[in-house]
Parts: sequence; C-alpha cells; structure tokens
Amino acid sequence: MTAEMKSHPIDVIVIGGGNAALCAALMAAESGASVTLLEAAPREWRGGNSMHTRNLRCMHDAPQDVLVDAYPEEEYWQDLLKVTAGITNEKLARLVIRDSGTCRDWMRKHGVHFQPPLSGTLHVARTNAFFMGGGKALVNAYYRSAEKLGVSIRYEARVDRIEVEDGRFIAAHVTTPQGIERLTGKACVMACGGFESNREWLREAWGQREDGEWPAENFLIRGTRYNQGTLLKNLLDDHQADRIGDPTQAHMVAIDARSPLYDGGICTRLDCVSLGVVVNKHGHRFYDEGEDFWPKRYAIWGRLVALQPGQIGYTIIDSKAIGRFMPPVFPGIQANSLPELAQRLELPVDTFVETIQQYNAACREGQFDHTVLDDCHTEGLSPNKTHWARPIDTGPFYGYALRPGVTFTYLGLLTDETAAVRFQNKPSPNLFVAGEMMAGNVLGKGYTAGVGMSIGTAFGRIAGTQAAQAALRQGVAHANA
Repeated sequence: MTAEMKSHPIDVIVIGGGNAALCAALMAAESGASVTLLEAAPREWRGGNSMHTRNLRCMHDAPQDVLVDAYPEEEYWQDLLKVTAGITNEKLARLVIRDSGTCRDWMRKHGVHFQPPLSGTLHVARTNAFFMGGGKALVNAYYRSAEKLGVSIRYEARVDRIEVEDGRFIAAHVTTPQGIERLTGKACVMACGGFESNREWLREAWGQREDGEWPAENFLIRGTRYNQGTLLKNLLDDHQADRIGDPTQAHMVAIDARSPLYDGGICTRLDCVSLGVVVNKHGHRFYDEGEDFWPKRYAIWGRLVALQPGQIGYTIIDSKAIGRFMPPVFPGIQANSLPELAQRLELPVDTFVETIQQYNAACREGQFDHTVLDDCHTEGLSPNKTHWARPIDTGPFYGYALRPGVTFTYLGLLTDETAAVRFQNKPSPNLFVAGEMMAGNVLGKGYTAGVGMSIGTAFGRIAGTQAAQAALRQGVAHANA
C-alpha cells in the first residue's frame, strides 16, 4: 500500500547516506531549505562506502596544517590525467581539484578532525589529509551536524524509483519497514552509489569469457552491500537520463582472497605488490609491479587480476620486504623455499620456480628506496619491473592470494558544473547528482588515493546548494502565483 506524506512539503530530498549525500544535506540545510535524508541501510550500517575511507586528496600551494610541502593544481591534474589515461572531463576535474584545496575548514565546522598520516603511509603525506578516526568518524560527525541543523534522517528507507516529468523531479517511492511511501519534494539530490553490490548487473557488464568463466562471480565487494544501483538503473533505463562511463570500469583493488564478500574495507587491501612479484594461477607474471608509486597504481590491480584465469593472482615477497608495507589483516602463506611456497599456494611448482628464477636473474639492483622511483629494475624480461626490483632470494618466503575487490563502479549520470542530471543534454531544473553516481565524469578509468572523497565532497556541496536554490525558487514562484 502506498502512502503519501501529508505534512509540510519537503524542500530537498537527499537519497543516500554517505559522504556526498551528507555534504549535500548539510549545504542544503545551511542554505535555508528543509531537508530529508533517506538512507537505505539501518543506522548501524549507515555511511555507505564512506565509512571505509580514511583520507581526502587535497590541492595546496604551500604546507598546510596536516599537509607537508605543496601539491599544486597542475600536479594534481597531471596525476589524475595519468591514471585515467585522459578519460576525464577536465573542467569538472579541475573543479574538484580546486574545491579540495578549500573544503577542509567547512569540514572542520561540521566536526571532522584531521591528523598527519603515519610515517611513510603510502607516500601520501604531501597529497592527502587523513581523517582522525577514519571514514566512520567523518560520517558520524556529519550525521551529528545534520541532526543539529534539523535534517530529518530516515534509515532503512530504500528508494526504488523516482517520478520525473519533463526532466523535473516530482516524487520518490520509498520502501521502509512500515511499507511504501510516495514522498514529494521541491528538489532532489541523488547520491546513493553505484551498482557494485548488484551481482546480476556485474555479471551482465562483464559477461562470459571464451573459457566459460563469468568473471564477476569471483569479485569481492570492498564496500557496502547496499549499493545495488536500483535508482541508477531507474534513471538510465526508465527515464533515459544521459549516461557516462563504462560499466566494467571501477575502483577495483586487489585484495586478500580470504576477505568477506562485503564491507571488508581498506584493511583487506594488500600493499606489498610493489615490493615483490605477482603471478597468476599458472605461475606467470602478467604486469609491471613497479610501474609507479602505489597510491597511483594500487587501484589498477583489481582489474588486472579480474582479467586473469579464475580471477585470482598471488603476490610473492621474501623476508627483505617485511616491515616495508602496511601489515595485512591475515598472515601470508609462509614457506622456507620457493618450491614449498608453490605447493602451499597450489601453484605449478616448476613453472613458478622458473618464473622467480628468471625474474631474479633479470634484476639490476641499484640504490633501493621505496619512497622514490628508484633505479632497481629488470632487463630483458616481459613484463619488466621498472622500479624496486630486488631478487626474491631470502627466506622465509610469503605469498598472498588476491581477488578483485570492487569499491565502486564508474557507470553513472552525466552532469556539469551545477551537478544537474541531464536528459537529452538538457539539465534538470531540480534533480541533482553527487558522489559515485557521477564519479565517471571525472574517473573514466583508474584511480588515485583519496580522489573519490574529493569528488563526493565537491559535488555533494554543489548539489546541496543547487537543490536548495531550486527549492526556494519554487517556493517563491508558488507564493507569487
């Protein structure tokens, strides 16, 4: 049974419960609008993928509080250009970059605290501001601030579809434990994530390989189980909203194969890839492990593993690497010899040992330094390892099985600097989008640490402001009618 809200009309409905949605709700409330936020998850799981984050990539022209040295706009842009291989909207990307340099005071006003990164943490002391207490603390701070501003927060409120007429938002159909409601509002912000938790959609996007495998069957989801992409599909298929992005592109990380199916978060990531080699289930290497600094390249490894047979890989290190990377949650498989390690990992022993021996023989050791692009490399190997190449020859040896861990998908809604959803290239007057649902405008492929939070913060704040203005304009128009 469908019930329609009969109380005072809502100015702005925000759909979602993570960073982008909360930024939108806070900005809309600060702009004088009445705001209702609809979070599909129960209260204890609120926050979407944002609760698993820990930092924000920030532009700055000089040292600032928790940030050292400088990270100017042009360098940030070049970093983004490199990881996306140019598949990005420069205008929107630079908007995000510039906002990242000015948003922290606003974040602090809403209760977010920052801390310097741990020494050597992924080489990001210069580029990224870390949240005190991580993403969960950030999300909790925003919810407290939203409540103080009078935002109505409703949990277990899943929006299955919205009504749109001529590009204008009319109402949201919300499923709650009490039933289904039709909730009307003057404006709406959609910030409810991608479709990474929708296994059927992932299967459809990735299809079936020639060998009969369905790659998506072996994907793990680093983030929330609530990002089913229901509303995204509703907008793209039913309302023909303008789209952007490749459905197979995602922030996809190589994570420990023993990770849970959902909500493993950052702690499931394995950060030792650049210190060793990675082989597939046949014992062969398949990519340059030392291509660039880990924060710029870690997010390509999930997709690389996804393209391997069985969607599994194995990162191999020796004792020289211990203590040089973030300790994983699960201990590695340990062995005193390479043949023993291959046996324990159930890899073909002869091929595995030959792969490691060929790698060792190709290493041209220089001055090893994991904090710079050093001169330790291989020669005559395919693929070569271009930095941090040292022989794997000092036992005990360690191996970790890897699976693709999907953080969020890049297929989304096309937008512009106003965050408006577009229909046949015409911006909606009162429907806006932020966060993962539009991240594909900036991230066509690839990722660099902390940029997802930069996108969500920038476009969440824009969408909230624009939605409040649209709602208030509508209120004035009705009053003058």
